[in-house]
Amino acid sequence: MDSAVLLDLLGNENRRRILRLLSQKPCYVTEISEYLGVSPKAVIDHLRKLEEAGLIESRTDNQRRKYFHISRSLRLEVNVSPHGFGTKSAYPASTSLDMSGRCPHLSIDSATENLGANSVEELATEFARLQSLENELSLAQRWVHGRINDTLDQLNDRLGTETDSRFYAEVLAAVAESDGQTSSVIERVGAAATATTDALDLLEDRGLIERTGDRWTVK
Repeated sequence: MDSAVLLDLLGNENRRRILRLLSQKPCYVTEISEYLGVSPKAVIDHLRKLEEAGLIESRTDNQRRKYFHISRSLRLEVNVSPHGFGTKSAYPASTSLDMSGRCPHLSIDSATENLGANSVEELATEFARLQSLENELSLAQRWVHGRINDTLDQLNDRLGTETDSRFYAEVLAAVAESDGQTSSVIERVGAAATATTDALDLLEDRGLIERTGDRWTVK
């Protein structure tokens, strides 16, 4: 699902409250109406939008009462800082990702087991372990964002002008991590060639990089 669509959908407080309620148990319209303190008609409208987005589903019991429940797991990440705003597309939870070698800074036991064969005690222990890891990842993410902002603040001081410091940081990183040729930097940054070459020229003017022939190096 597109992250912008999800942001618009969750911008409504009542829809967020509906999802919070449905994360605890399936509910029918009257229950949700009483929980929110709004009319059943308004609840139906919210449910329709959530259902169209694929966030919830419904089933009918023997008494023909329609129950709504969350249909799948999604994650949305939003980053707001003085240096930029961005969202990462919503994506489903997955147990099939190969994490070996992907997170060298964290100790992640990615061994998979047949959960159906585990005892309740083993499942409880695994849940506690994963909760702890989730907290660790959240703290690590906050730390990384803080370091990124600090790095960009320092780069702003070096540039000495009102610029898109994040873009210039990406250009600097491309110079440092590639063979330094202009074509390699352009390819690594993934921006328009003119914008990248203009950034290289500005960074050279500020004394942050130097050019020898067609090869750039960070000073």
